[in-house]
Amino acid sequence: MSVTRLKRKGRKDKAVAARRRTNLKNQNFKPVAKVVDIEKIKEEFKAKAK
Repeated sequence: MSVTRLKRKGRKDKAVAARRRTNLKNQNFKPVAKVVDIEKIKEEFKAKAK
């Protein structure tokens, strides 16, 4: 007896695994924390208001 490959099922399984992998990567993603100078921003707002 020979073994037949179920190609559609194989493609589906790979797609499901890839989707799961990307979802887990997105859940673990942390945005890059930028250093923001708050005082400089306040000065800019004061300058615009005048």
